[in-house]
Amino acid sequence: MSWNRLSARMADGIGKNGLGSSTAAAAGATDSSTAARSRWKLLWPTALRWIPTSTDHIIAAEKRLLSVIKTSYVQEQVNIGTGPPGSKIKWFRSTSNDPRFINTVTFDAKEGSPTLVMVHGYGASQGFFFRNFAALASRFRVIAIDQLGWGGSSRPDFTCKSTEETEAWFIDSFEAWRKAKNLSNFILLGHSFGGYVAAKYALKHPEHVQHLILVGPAGFSSESDASERLTKFRASWKGSILNHLWESNFTPQKLVRGLGPWGPGLVHRYTSARFGSYSVGTILTDEETRLLTHYVYHTLAAKASGELCLKYIFSFGAFARMPLLKSASDWKVPTTFIYGFEDWMNYQGAMEARKHMKVPCEIIRVPQGGHFVFIDNPTGFHSAVLYACRRSLSSGHDHEPIPEGLQSV
Repeated sequence: MSWNRLSARMADGIGKNGLGSSTAAAAGATDSSTAARSRWKLLWPTALRWIPTSTDHIIAAEKRLLSVIKTSYVQEQVNIGTGPPGSKIKWFRSTSNDPRFINTVTFDAKEGSPTLVMVHGYGASQGFFFRNFAALASRFRVIAIDQLGWGGSSRPDFTCKSTEETEAWFIDSFEAWRKAKNLSNFILLGHSFGGYVAAKYALKHPEHVQHLILVGPAGFSSESDASERLTKFRASWKGSILNHLWESNFTPQKLVRGLGPWGPGLVHRYTSARFGSYSVGTILTDEETRLLTHYVYHTLAAKASGELCLKYIFSFGAFARMPLLKSASDWKVPTTFIYGFEDWMNYQGAMEARKHMKVPCEIIRVPQGGHFVFIDNPTGFHSAVLYACRRSLSSGHDHEPIPEGLQSV
């Protein structure tokens, strides 16, 4: 397996009550220390910082990126409290009493339009859907979020110690956000790791999800699906080193932070190549590349939090520790899978899951699209989403033919 493929897989895609042994005084000292660091950052010029970013930079970069959209929207920080709904546990052993916030953008549509909630993948944030908001807002009330610990949302210390705790981090924070927004009966779309979270959420809270759309979802393959080539590579000295880095939670974001002021250049080279010269679809304009680069850099270089989920959810090679395939028979929500023709996520996993699902399920492939099909071929992606939601958008269209160019498998 090539290093590029491994890098792509890395970049894609509740413990005990109270404060443990920490005392209230220690918590107060921690809060004071955090406040002092925040004041220092305000006084120290950004240009002179080793990692020139902050939450304010993320939100500003988000606004600049979304400025290319002519459709109006509302950005807000949704308060999800200090811990999971109905629990006395703070957000996973946090010593802080401060509430957490989920960064949210909402594009309203005409009254009566169905609500579409969009969840980003690993190493990304809601701004990655910037090429899709305007088109989808013509038919849906579109709401996109930054998951807890990513983008412009709060970044609590990541203290999860197991796969179960890590899943709860994302599922419970999303449920707290849903309650705060008073949402129900919505269409839930998740990309890559966001697809994994969306599927796990729908398994736990199916009463709120009208339809599930999984775009290049991660988490359907397990260790037993590893190819012979990958197995041999993992047994080599190079594979052993990479596996050690993975199990040590060395993330791509750590590399960006480690490069300090050279980090933005690395991100620019990646976005220019992935969505420019190496794009399998419609390439970004120079202005879109510049805006996306700034946005991606600030979201990657900010404090490590949600990104540290990686080793608990997947083993090296992006194989799920608790594969979705094992719960396919428990699925209670109609589901549509969407893959780009060139997506490195294998749609065979979805085909296998469909055999065990007891709810309607369809798989759609979009031409000229890779793992970020919604950026590579936004028009094809929009057609796939509208087709998937045809029953919600208008009655009596169950047998509508699939749009030209798309492939149903």
